[in-house]
Amino acid sequence: MLLRIHQALEPQELAQVRSLITGADWTDGRVTAGGQSAGVKNNQQLPEDLAAAQQARHMVSVALARNPMFVTGALPKTVYPPLFNRYGAHANSFGDHIDNAVRTHAPTARHVRTDISCTLFLSDPADYDGGELVVQDTYGEQRIKFAAGDLVMYPGTSVHRVEPVTRGERLACFFWIESMVRRDDQRRLLYEMDMAILALRRAGGDTPETVKLTGCYHNLLRMWAEV
Repeated sequence: MLLRIHQALEPQELAQVRSLITGADWTDGRVTAGGQSAGVKNNQQLPEDLAAAQQARHMVSVALARNPMFVTGALPKTVYPPLFNRYGAHANSFGDHIDNAVRTHAPTARHVRTDISCTLFLSDPADYDGGELVVQDTYGEQRIKFAAGDLVMYPGTSVHRVEPVTRGERLACFFWIESMVRRDDQRRLLYEMDMAILALRRAGGDTPETVKLTGCYHNLLRMWAEV
């Protein structure tokens, strides 16, 4: 399931995050690349222990935790602490690759299974050319270039790339989620059911039928969740 979360960061939060990271000390993005992806990765990244990165990471984490669409779509069990990257000039692309199945957060030695990959766009699309996130799925290639502050979530099993940035600068936040529900098809079913229940409740309130459907949702979640 590919899901867009509009304004995962509010405009004021977006401005603060951008202010924190824009003038920070960037390093080679291959620091977090696996064996295959290191050969096609050409971008910059903020070191995790940098004060600016830590402050920006906290702001993003707080915003995600309060966002009901993020929680509904991801059903997060563990979130790898958000990271930040930059594309532009000579460090401007990331070729076809697939994310490592398990990421280990070095400072805590915590393992995170990468069920869901996430990109939070921090640059206005008008400020740069190229830089599309291209995700391969069963319907072909999905080319994604969302508004600043918007988040895209997609299966960690997907082959994906970032097209070369030919003008300007593309700033983004990226991270991975280990979901309580491992399978993408099951998460999709739960998400669609939850959205339908919300629409029915808005239209007619808590009828006996919506109560039963809500029970079905939670019983499916009870069957599939790993907590």
